[in-house]
Amino acid sequence: MKYRIYVDEVGNSDLGASDDPNHRFLSLTGVIAELSYVQTVIHPQLEAIKQKFFTSHPDDPVLFHRKEMVNARPPFQVLKDGDVRGAFDDSLIHLLSGWNFHVISICLDKKRHKETYATWRYDPYHFCLAVLLERYVFFLSQTGATGDVMAESRGGRADLRLKASFTKLWMEGTQYVEPTRFQDRLTSKQLKVKNKQNNIAGLQLADLVAHPSRNEILIENDMLSRPLAPFAVRVVQVLQEKYYQVGGRMYGKKFL
Repeated sequence: MKYRIYVDEVGNSDLGASDDPNHRFLSLTGVIAELSYVQTVIHPQLEAIKQKFFTSHPDDPVLFHRKEMVNARPPFQVLKDGDVRGAFDDSLIHLLSGWNFHVISICLDKKRHKETYATWRYDPYHFCLAVLLERYVFFLSQTGATGDVMAESRGGRADLRLKASFTKLWMEGTQYVEPTRFQDRLTSKQLKVKNKQNNIAGLQLADLVAHPSRNEILIENDMLSRPLAPFAVRVVQVLQEKYYQVGGRMYGKKFL
């Protein structure tokens, strides 16, 4: 059995830090799904809901992106209608609840780390990726499976930075996971980086859950005072059954 973890980033990955949550915090959220399940269940059902509400066409597919959906921007302007929004939200939550996938979210407070450590041992993105992949490898070991990693392209130097961080982890391991364990479970030393326009279901799923998951972690750690939006509350409720756990111990959420 082969899995893939689809990774989405929320926040700013540079070393600057401020009280602006979009700059102070960096989170990486990974959605783990079995590859054949994505192909036979998640992708066709995701395309069906697009066709139902937005008349998506294979030649010009609608791409789910949380920010545009929340703000009812094209091609989601039909969501300005309250009845349509309600029906769509119910349908999407129904799919999220029924799909078989696991979630791991890692959130880093860059300001706190910068104040705590005189020098950074790792680039913030590399630090988050290391913790995320440690837990992904634990999952693969637990299930006796192998897998790979895919992230959405950020373009140019950002993609090179992503790939370099991944290759370094695959070759050198971390403080807690030997490189041989990464190499035994991860089928490639190359990170797969794909453009959103490729209409990859797993990346769209990761995009839908990443922001609510990040904000849930911040609220739990008293780092965010505003409440979650109503739809985000429903997503977070679904995620409680999706976060990676072993024997009642939570591995699906980590605040650094």
